[in-house]
Amino acid sequence: LISSSALRRCRAPGAARLAPCWAPTATACLRVALRSKASSSNKVCASADEAVADIPDGATLLVGGFGLCGIPENLLMAVQRKGVRQLTAVSNNAGVDDFGLGKLLKTKQIKRMISSYVGENKNFEAQYLNGELEVELTPQGTLAERLRAGGAGIPAFFTRTAYGTIIQEGKNVIKYGPGGAKGGEVAIMSEPREAREFDGRGYIMERAITGDFALVKAWKADERGNLVWRGTARNFNPDCARAAKVCIAEVEEIVPAGSLSPDEVHLPGIYVQRLIRGEGYEKRIEKRTLSSGSGDIKIDPRRELIIRRAAAELTDGMYVNLGIGMPTLVSNYTPPGVRIELQSENGLLGIGPYPTEAEVDADYINAGKETITTIPGSSLFSSSDSFAMIRGSHVDVTILGAMEVAANGDLANWIIPGKMVKGMGGAMDLVSSDSRVLVVMEHLAKGNKHKLKQRCGLPLTGARVVDRCITEMGVFDFVTTGAEAPPTLAEIAPDTTLDAVREATGFEFRVAEPLKTMLAN
Repeated sequence: LISSSALRRCRAPGAARLAPCWAPTATACLRVALRSKASSSNKVCASADEAVADIPDGATLLVGGFGLCGIPENLLMAVQRKGVRQLTAVSNNAGVDDFGLGKLLKTKQIKRMISSYVGENKNFEAQYLNGELEVELTPQGTLAERLRAGGAGIPAFFTRTAYGTIIQEGKNVIKYGPGGAKGGEVAIMSEPREAREFDGRGYIMERAITGDFALVKAWKADERGNLVWRGTARNFNPDCARAAKVCIAEVEEIVPAGSLSPDEVHLPGIYVQRLIRGEGYEKRIEKRTLSSGSGDIKIDPRRELIIRRAAAELTDGMYVNLGIGMPTLVSNYTPPGVRIELQSENGLLGIGPYPTEAEVDADYINAGKETITTIPGSSLFSSSDSFAMIRGSHVDVTILGAMEVAANGDLANWIIPGKMVKGMGGAMDLVSSDSRVLVVMEHLAKGNKHKLKQRCGLPLTGARVVDRCITEMGVFDFVTTGAEAPPTLAEIAPDTTLDAVREATGFEFRVAEPLKTMLAN
């Protein structure tokens, strides 16, 4: 432990004259002092209010969870009751308007959110667009790795994710000025990232994230702070726990030390300073999605054509990531004899079908926040492990939707500046890997506006990343390396004409010879 006199010496100008074996910076001294104050051989607190009692105004909180799955419900309510303000909250998203971190947004206790996804939280989006909240949108995999790096003492790293986008350029609005987005004044703009080239490819540098306190939720703990998760509730929780000066964990059950086998511990107790047993878990489910039992899927015929054609791209043994919306249906149409493994970025490999009512479990959701099941051979892991699979190009195919696709393969699908802010989620990470990128979308937007354009008008998700785009009118292949070249119409829908495709497409394209008909075989 650091005595008060030693701590004063660390802060003093002469601190550098301390012996080489003990020459920490003032920041390091304060960190150790804070951990020492927060730690003891007995980590169990009597209540959530006691556990958060020393969180001050202006603290940085690292909050576990994905959507509403695995969020520290009791600790967040205790922070709300404490009334601390000017908080910086680092979390994948902010729950919903009246639950999870959404409660702290509602009471305006949060000054800045560092997140990847706004999602269905209308209050989150409104506060940002009205200039009331600072929002630092960060790709989901980058967020997980920034936390993992922070917990491992790595100050920064390089990644291909977001290279060539407004994230790299420093053109993302963090806070609007008076009058909000409609007023047109920007109060805080993001900082540009340092870029370097490795092996002929562009990368940007991202700084690690650390926090004052982590608020995490696990299933079970022993009295020494060893944590165990179940299902996809693990997600960002271990990464947040490692990156904080003080980690406060709430669990459903606390068992005596020695009750857990060392083999079943997911996070060692060295990372956890305080424990509480949570009470009255609501475990709210955002999208309670059930199996019909019959296996029948009702879908618009145009969309079914797109989905069936996308499914034909998949071969036996592939590892596949499916984006939210239309892509999630692709696995229902894989050809007979083809078994694929679906990867969900919130920490599941081997996604099973939707559950029956009796099988619904709030701890098992997919990246679209839908209830799901597992299959024989499934595996579960943290968010940082999930994106290591993605960034490391271990996923064979990524299928996702788009707002716009450009002639050179640029993709835009995450924001309409000043109007609609959903966040990029994991899309930037997925398209920057070496997996094959398939876009599935309707050919035209509302009002018959082009979605296939010469250049994207919206901020990019990735530059020259789309390999193939499948619409209800045709299949386009893109040139993503070397000199830019026009896309090729490889296949045409059975109920349309080449002239109709040209009229509905905002770029010039080549026509394959012979031009095949979609799903003719």
